Amino acid sequence: MSTNTTSSTDSSTPSTGSSTAPPTGSSADPSAGASAESGTGARAVAPEAGTRPARLIHNEATTEIPVHLLFRDDPAPSPVPLRPAVVARRQGPGERPGERPATRRPVNARPRPVPSVDPELRERPARVLPGAAGVAAGLCGVAGCAATSWWAGLVPPLAAQALGLPVYAGAGLGPAQWAAYAAAGVLGMFGFGGLARGRTGRAWVLGLFGRYRGTVRRTGLMWVNPLLLRRRVDVRLRHWRSEPMPAADGNGVALRAVTLVVWRVRDTVKATLGVEDHETYLRECVEAALARVPVEPLGTVRSSADVAGDTLTRLVAADAAPVGLEVFSVRPVRVEYAPEVAAAMHRRRIAALDAAQRASVLTSVVDSVEDTVTRLTMRGLVELDDYERKVLVKDLTVAFCAGRGDTGA
Repeated sequence: MSTNTTSSTDSSTPSTGSSTAPPTGSSADPSAGASAESGTGARAVAPEAGTRPARLIHNEATTEIPVHLLFRDDPAPSPVPLRPAVVARRQGPGERPGERPATRRPVNARPRPVPSVDPELRERPARVLPGAAGVAAGLCGVAGCAATSWWAGLVPPLAAQALGLPVYAGAGLGPAQWAAYAAAGVLGMFGFGGLARGRTGRAWVLGLFGRYRGTVRRTGLMWVNPLLLRRRVDVRLRHWRSEPMPAADGNGVALRAVTLVVWRVRDTVKATLGVEDHETYLRECVEAALARVPVEPLGTVRSSADVAGDTLTRLVAADAAPVGLEVFSVRPVRVEYAPEVAAAMHRRRIAALDAAQRASVLTSVVDSVEDTVTRLTMRGLVELDDYERKVLVKDLTVAFCAGRGDTGA
């Protein structure tokens, strides 16, 4: 920039560029500095010859600032202790300090209702007598009838002589004779009519006029009141093989499952009086459990079949316990796809087996090729570069795959 050039701007346009000014400490006209400060665009005075002018920045609202002050080095910043940054989640309503927490209504899941029966239905032993007492009562009744007949004179003379009875003309059939007949007949009927034979694994639930009177689990000959209603119950360990029931796997595919249930009657009163038919109830419990538990086809995953069996056993046992049934195991013995999806799932399963077989064959071929190439190079039989190695690997892979294909065919 020439020192003899003077820059002048119009008085109506503010100065935006840089103009020449005398350096600090020079004997320049003070009116130039005043015109620069006022920002009115006054003419700058040319500095003296041989001196280097300092660059100034002119602004309407600021004073002259030397350019070298804008790029001066900043002092070293003072060290500030830093705390470990902790990333916290956003505080919700009621979690900020001084704020009252918002109350929420507790949402309680409704528990699944548990079936129950009449609490008064509890098994208790019934009162029975030994069979000898019934036989004795029956014989007494028969003897009473024979004595009444002899008393009434209804025994033939030949029969009386054969029995060694004294000859008696008889008093005829009067009210006393009829009363004796009735008493002896009732005694004989009660004696012989109440005889019963108890067998192992069988029980009787006794009731009188619709009221429970006890359970008989005794074996052998016994006498039971013939007026009581008897219901035979099998209390042995039983197994039941169900018919094909609807089920589903983990993906919701329709299945048909046949289960084997091992169970027995634990409480005879609840099983007979607490439910209309305990065998039908057990069948419905098994069907309901199959609708809730996913079952996998047999032969796929053994662990899943065990888990499904354990879950079915737990659910059915919990449902059947209130009615006096004890369930030991519920195991699926045959699981097959429903007829509407059987063909599609069969094709899908064959494709999966084919893919698994191809993957295993490919893995064995790759291992064989790697082993062959490694042995040839490690023993120093051949020296191969990259191209020759690729060709050898290709030829060995084709040979092994062709050989395995011929063997499989």
